[in-house]
Amino acid sequence: MEKSSLNADCCALNTILVEEKKGHLIPNGNAHQGVNGTLNGGPISAATGAISAAAEKKQGFPERETWTRQMDFMMSCVGFAVGLGNVWRFPYLCYKNGGGVFLIPYVLFIFLGGIPIFFLEIALGQFMKAGSINVWNIAPLFKGLGYASMVIVFFCNTYYIMVLTWGFYYLIKSFNSTLPWSTCDNPWNTENCIEIFRHGDCQNGTIGNSTFGNLTCEELANGRSPIIEFWENKVLNISDGLDEPGAIHWELMLCLMAVWVMVYFCVWKGVKSTGKIVYFTATFPYVVLIILLVRGVTLPGAYDGIMYYVKPDWSKLGEAQVWIDAGTQIFFSYAIGLGALTALGSYNRFNNDCYKDAFVLALINSGTSFFAGFVVFSILGFMASEQGVDISKVAESGPGLAFIAYPKAVSLMPVAPVWAALFFLMLLLLGLDSQFVGVEGFVTGILDLFPGKYYMRYQREIAVAICCLLCFIIDLSMVTQGGMFVFQLFDYYSASGMTLLWQAFWECVVVAWVYGADRFMDDIARMIGYRPFPWIKWCWSFITPCVCMGIFLFHLLNYKPLTYNNVYVYPWWGEVIGWCLALSSMLCIPVSLLYKLSGAKGTFRERWENLTKPVWGAHHLEYMAPDTDIKSLASLSPGTEENKIL
Repeated sequence: MEKSSLNADCCALNTILVEEKKGHLIPNGNAHQGVNGTLNGGPISAATGAISAAAEKKQGFPERETWTRQMDFMMSCVGFAVGLGNVWRFPYLCYKNGGGVFLIPYVLFIFLGGIPIFFLEIALGQFMKAGSINVWNIAPLFKGLGYASMVIVFFCNTYYIMVLTWGFYYLIKSFNSTLPWSTCDNPWNTENCIEIFRHGDCQNGTIGNSTFGNLTCEELANGRSPIIEFWENKVLNISDGLDEPGAIHWELMLCLMAVWVMVYFCVWKGVKSTGKIVYFTATFPYVVLIILLVRGVTLPGAYDGIMYYVKPDWSKLGEAQVWIDAGTQIFFSYAIGLGALTALGSYNRFNNDCYKDAFVLALINSGTSFFAGFVVFSILGFMASEQGVDISKVAESGPGLAFIAYPKAVSLMPVAPVWAALFFLMLLLLGLDSQFVGVEGFVTGILDLFPGKYYMRYQREIAVAICCLLCFIIDLSMVTQGGMFVFQLFDYYSASGMTLLWQAFWECVVVAWVYGADRFMDDIARMIGYRPFPWIKWCWSFITPCVCMGIFLFHLLNYKPLTYNNVYVYPWWGEVIGWCLALSSMLCIPVSLLYKLSGAKGTFRERWENLTKPVWGAHHLEYMAPDTDIKSLASLSPGTEENKIL
């Protein structure tokens, strides 16, 4: 215990009582001292820290924003994490992997991987009050994790917006009395285009009473649907391969520009405006999903579609791919490893109960996925009934479900343009909030690199504009005739399962083994007033890293070259570009670590200790509770009055 006196003219703080307790910041009275760490980049006394923070505020440097109300944070997380992957990827994987049986590994991985890392990222952002880069000041040697997440989220922002661009294009085309993808009399249609769907009506080798004349079953099998021709010939105007980029699709480029403008004006004023926008963008898709479900279950064949979705195939439980798909889907749908959850958490109040928030948000996310499955398969069941084929013939994954299966389904409904407009508006809003929150996460990480002394007016607006412009320039390669091939490269490599699993693995290792799982649990207890259940710590330390690395190695050992429609095989140099995209984020962690270790002085142990010493922010000195016996909170349950730290 030591006592220091401060000059009354410099600061109103008269005494500093410094106590070291397990390497944490333990404040006493009105002044605070950092222990086993540095403050804002260098060793500094409590008095100096207090004066520095006050000086920055006096000079007009903006304080970190906080959510106007806690519901803003919840809605932003819902908007970001609940996206297109919940609506089209989960139902397809559920159908593909044994229906209701898929829920067993899926729910298991929620508790073994999804919730622990989801909570870790939000709690880390809230504790460090920093974006995806500076949040790793908790262990500066591993700041490469922050750079890796910035690379991933930048790539994700770049290619993900193309789905919104296509959705916006379809939305505009829906405002016609006849949907353009429902007929074969358009300039983009070929002579093989046919509007007949019912293969089951093929009898005695011909179809009679057809507007296309007498078609043999072979001719019918070789025909192309107007939906597919609209998608490939009109929307994509696709070329023969990656080596043929072709001309820019000007209509798509204008749609791309319009969507980026929407994203910019959603983000440019910060979380106080973003938090208001998501109330609409995050809730309206649920309204549309409910409307589509009500409509879907009343259609012929809906029951068969739903039963196909939920009927368990117990034999699938023995297949490794089912478990791998379940684990991978958790990381996709929970938006783990992108740094955006960390950024959203950093705007919370220091004492916000992020533990409870994580469970609620995880429940909403997973519930949305399961609910969306009923919507999707009620409509796919109707579509199979109309075409006279098995449901397995109409269920598709990824863009194929959103831009082929769904347009086909709505074209068969009465008042088709209304249902088409509703669906694509939902698609646009589902992706829009994920997009602008992703941009928010990237911009937050960039701005956190510039301390208060580098503050300039309108820096947020400028940073958002630069981010949007850079992404738009890259996106121009995806609105060409070869754009789909470029899109698949980004989707398959840059923000794929491997990069996210690699990121999640290192996040757990750094927090649990470098900083210390018990230590971070104590920090969380200081924030929320009670200790989380021990299984969270066990997951961070053992279970979740093993799950991540196990799935990562499975992906690596079972790697298959990228193809388009199972027909076009990417050239070797296309795969090289893809691996460069993947390694550009994955190598950030080891390269940064080796660079910092090689540049430090002293023995390896001294370098390690110095470089893993946390760099504290001024808010740690301001908010940490005095003389709190954290261990005494271990037996308390959340939500009771007697367990709150004052």
